[in-house]
Amino acid sequence: MLKDKIILSYTGFENNRSTEIDTEFHAKRVRAMQQFEKVGFPTKEIEEWKYTSLKNLLKTDFTLLTASESDIDTKKIKPFLLKGIESYKLVFLDGIFQPQVSVTSHEGLDICILSSAISKPKYNIVLNHYFNTIASQKDGLASLNTAFTQEGVFIHIPKSVVVDRPVEILYLTSGSEKEVLVQPRNLVIVDENAYVQIVERHQSLTSQKVFTNSVTELFAHKRAIVEWYKVQNDNLQASIIDSTYISQKEQSVVSMFTFSFGGDLVRNNLHVYHEGEHITSNLNGISMLHGTQHVDHQTNIYHQQPNCESHELYKGIFDEQSTGVFNGKVIVSKEAQKTDAYQQNDNILLTDDATINAKPQLEIFADDVKCSHGCTIGQLDKNALFYMRQRGIPAKEAKALLLYAFTDQVVNRIKIPALKIWITDTISKKLGVELEIEV
Repeated sequence: MLKDKIILSYTGFENNRSTEIDTEFHAKRVRAMQQFEKVGFPTKEIEEWKYTSLKNLLKTDFTLLTASESDIDTKKIKPFLLKGIESYKLVFLDGIFQPQVSVTSHEGLDICILSSAISKPKYNIVLNHYFNTIASQKDGLASLNTAFTQEGVFIHIPKSVVVDRPVEILYLTSGSEKEVLVQPRNLVIVDENAYVQIVERHQSLTSQKVFTNSVTELFAHKRAIVEWYKVQNDNLQASIIDSTYISQKEQSVVSMFTFSFGGDLVRNNLHVYHEGEHITSNLNGISMLHGTQHVDHQTNIYHQQPNCESHELYKGIFDEQSTGVFNGKVIVSKEAQKTDAYQQNDNILLTDDATINAKPQLEIFADDVKCSHGCTIGQLDKNALFYMRQRGIPAKEAKALLLYAFTDQVVNRIKIPALKIWITDTISKKLGVELEIEV
């Protein structure tokens, strides 16, 4: 069993980290491994995993990818980075940081790698204060990631710093080893009045199976503004479970975008905690799947303080035998009066064999709130198609225009022009046409 193999591998992993013994960071890892041994991988018996099974994925004899020397042709990474703009870049290949193609900084801010922060005493206080404090202690996958944490991204934006360009995070797997399990970890702290844009991507360069178990902890302090764009457009041998935990303090604004265009099995766990008043959380997503691809969006927004807002908009287009899952939950505590929460999930099924399982939920314990949710599932409007055909637009282009218009509400919220162009172009390619759309 994969679980048994992982448990046995942990001893060797620990032996290679002898310098971290007797640190709080090490203690957190040990506790996390104990939790994974207890709960293991999630099963469909858990309500939140009812429509997503890891059974077939876990049959694969994955090797835990441990850091080893790797090198990459810089030409291979260009297609996965934004074009025509300057950005900070954190590029990893097989878990190894690639400094020759990366752009980091310690000038008035920290945009660097997690292993560097772990190894330097000056970061101990920060790591002890933040690392693994909002990631779920009950989730077996999050605990597994914590137990094997060795590399990832560490970003600390100090008070009142406006980052002058986006930060691109790119995780690559080369296929140098067969069927690997990779576990990147991101820790991002954005202090009071600071601002940052982040674009994150995981990409396999191999035909071998890759299973990515990624965990991110984001802390947005008072009046901080964060835009985070997750781009998932991997090949059909790659699966990813991405767990993101967000802590927001008063008056902060966090906008999270998830674009799920590729991969075999994709699961996004998003947890947002409101820990102050006048907070705004914006969650947006587009899923476009075909074949037997499977994408599962699980969102949880915990309104714990009064006068806060959350807005969710997820769009899904499912073709052939693909499957989508949307399980969105908004929890409004008794103290969270004057909450304004909106949740919408819209889906189009292009074939009779495509499936969507949608479950928007509200749990409200306050009595002075404005909360709503909605879900639509349907097919393309035949009348609209007929109307466009009557005006000389070919059937394929007419269908593509209607589907692009369906996603446009989310695309227009992207604030990085180069990324907006890339997303628009990707949607066009997925639709199989060249759309001349002004960005």
